[in-house]
Order: sequence, then C-alpha cells, then structure tokens
Amino acid sequence: MNNKQNNSKLELYIHILIWIVLFFLPASFSWGTGRTWTQLFTHFWLQLILMAVVFYLNYFLLVKWLFSDRKVLFFITNLLLLVAVIYLKNEIFSYFQSSRPPVPRKKDGFGPPEGFRYYIDFLIYLIPVAFAIAINSGKRIQQAEKMRQEADNIKLESELQHLKYQLQPHFFFNALNNIYSMIDFAPEKAKQSIHSLSKLMRHLLQKSDMESISLSEEIDFLNKYIDLMALRLNDKTKVYTDFPGKVPHLRIAPLLFISIVENAFKHGVSATQPSDISFKMEVQDGEICFTASNSNFPKNEADKSGSGIGIENLRKRLQILYPDHHEFSSCLNKGMYIAELKIETDFP
Repeated sequence: MNNKQNNSKLELYIHILIWIVLFFLPASFSWGTGRTWTQLFTHFWLQLILMAVVFYLNYFLLVKWLFSDRKVLFFITNLLLLVAVIYLKNEIFSYFQSSRPPVPRKKDGFGPPEGFRYYIDFLIYLIPVAFAIAINSGKRIQQAEKMRQEADNIKLESELQHLKYQLQPHFFFNALNNIYSMIDFAPEKAKQSIHSLSKLMRHLLQKSDMESISLSEEIDFLNKYIDLMALRLNDKTKVYTDFPGKVPHLRIAPLLFISIVENAFKHGVSATQPSDISFKMEVQDGEICFTASNSNFPKNEADKSGSGIGIENLRKRLQILYPDHHEFSSCLNKGMYIAELKIETDFP
C-alpha cells in the first residue's frame, strides 16, 4: 500500500512539474519582446489549458472506454470533444482579438484557408489524446507484466513445495529400506538406526518448510544421515567425509545435498567387492562446492531400492532456487562415479 501511495505522489509531482515548465517556457521566451499578458494567454496559455483539459479527460475517463467494449463511444466522444475545444478556443481568441485594433492585410497577401487552420488545431489536440493513450497503455502493460511475474512466482512456489513434499517420503522410504535390511542380521543396529532416523525426521519436520537454514545445520544433518547409512555397511566399504571444521555463516535452502548422498550409497556399495564412498565440502568466497565420489555399482532394473527421483528432484529445485547461480555435474572416472554441486550463496 505504501509503495502504491508513493507512486501516486510521484506521478502527481511529475505532472505538476511538466505543466509548470510548459506554462513557464512561453513567458521566458517572450521576455523582452513586448508581448502583453493578454497576448501570452491567447497565443500560448489558452492552447495549453485546453490541451490539459483534453489530456486529463482522456487520461482519467475516456481511455478506459478504449480498453473496454466502448471503443466506438471513445472515438465519437473524442471527436465531439475536439470540435468543442477548437470552437471554444477560436471564440475566446476572437473575443480578445476584437478588443484590439484590426491589423491591415495586404490585398495580394496569401494566408492559409480557414479550414486549414481548423485542421491544424485538430491535429494539435490529437497530441494529448495520443499521450493519454500511450501512458495508460504503458501502465496496463506494466500491470500485466507484474501480474504475470506474480503468477510465475506462485507457480514456482507451488512447484517447490511439491518437490519438498516429494523429497521427504523419498528420503524416509530409503532410510526405512536400509533399516529393514538390518533387522535379521543386526537387530541392535536396526534399533539404533530407528533412533537416529527419528532425529533426522525431526529435522525434516522442523527445517524442510523453511526458506533457508544455516550451512552448519545442513552439515550436521548430513553427518547424522551418513552415520545412519554407515551402520548397515560391511568392512569392505569405507566412508570418508571432509567437511569444514569452521563453518561460515551462510544460509542455504534445506536438503540440497541429501539426494547426492543417497545416490552415492545407493550405487556405491557392493556386498562382495571393496568400495569407497567419500564426501567433501569446500566453502570459499560465498561459493559452496560439494563433491561426492563413490565406487560405481550400477543397479539393475530388478533392484527397486530407491525410486530414482532424488537427482531429478534436485535439478528442478536448483533451477528454481538458484537459477544461473549453480553448477551440477556428474561423470565416471576410472570406475568412480563423481557428482559435484557448486552453489553461489552471495547473489542478490
């Protein structure tokens, strides 16, 4: 509301300033020429006053008809308005001219025909009509663009909320699947895992709906999740983490890295072969670089662990939250699958 009031005041001041300048210019240019105030009025100010009348009648009232189903009424009313203004102007001009002594004309002089003068006046008074249409059109275009942006923002917020709701059960079911696999051969670890999962779910419930959380909270969540996943691993799988010891005071969107971590555990663990999984995070000049590296053991189509939506979900969220301010890449290098995510957190 305050912005709307400020814009209205600014618009009023601009209008006042423009008309002051327009009325002042004829007087300043006529200074020292011997023109009387009556001459200034009849030759300049009368025209400006009538142009202002035409402009504001169109600006506040008639142009609205042009953008509705009363277009014909708009043209007819403007035609009658301009005829009336031209007639009034010539009547006033004639009244003031009649009080002055007539100016003799040369018999052989040529002057514009009477109808041509009315034609020129008509074109002159079309100028404020055109300005009123142009200004109102600009306002409507600006308003339409603002509404489009608001609609786009609402759509993005809805899509982002949907992605959050999609991510939470995906994360939950993956964790439950890992706990289920431990129940038979390691029931104590399964109990410990359920306790750890409850802490992680509390974090999800409290933080996932927030627009942003501190980087230290995100790192703490990742450490707890990695510890939970490591409980079911055998001695052939080694997990390494390298996170900043002193975490900068940065804020990021919650749950940005969890899909990469889940993917590393999903495809980086083998029951029979040695495997390595490592996670590294570096922060420099407001840029976060998170790298996950794991031995590559692609799952076959019969393996239903995980729904496969995590990375695609991440890509969509990054596009919404950090457009043009993130880089996500993945590749295979000497049997290792490497995923890297870079995020700029200091953009406006």
